[in-house]
Amino acid sequence: MLKQYETVFIATPVLSDAQMKEAVKKYTDLITANGGEIVYEEDWGLKQLAYPIQHKTSGFYYLIEFKAAPEFVATLEIQYKRDERILRFLTVALDKDAIAYAEHRREVRASKKNAPAPAAAPEEPKADEVELPEEYDVEPVDENKED
Repeated sequence: MLKQYETVFIATPVLSDAQMKEAVKKYTDLITANGGEIVYEEDWGLKQLAYPIQHKTSGFYYLIEFKAAPEFVATLEIQYKRDERILRFLTVALDKDAIAYAEHRREVRASKKNAPAPAAAPEEPKADEVELPEEYDVEPVDENKED
């Protein structure tokens, strides 16, 4: 029976974009090759770490939600430990409430991504275009004029 898991790993910040994609592909292929199914993937990008890990102060975060046999998690974590590109990882089994929350989170993020951009605020008129009440009607001062 397949259980649903969520794994987050932090990759070293010295990787190029292509190397990061290669690392992600390695783990998604590993999951599917062992009878798993990728449910969701999300790139969290480069973030500052709370404390230095292996003398690094930032890292690339990546989340993968997947379904797999319980025995597979040990294989995945061994691969994480062997890979020098991975600074830290965490894999957790999701119960029915966590699965519901994850689905809700995905829907909210998708709706935010697909929502139309807010209408641009109307431009405020420039200072010389503003109409003032008559009580402020005064002659403009020419600053270049000598007395």
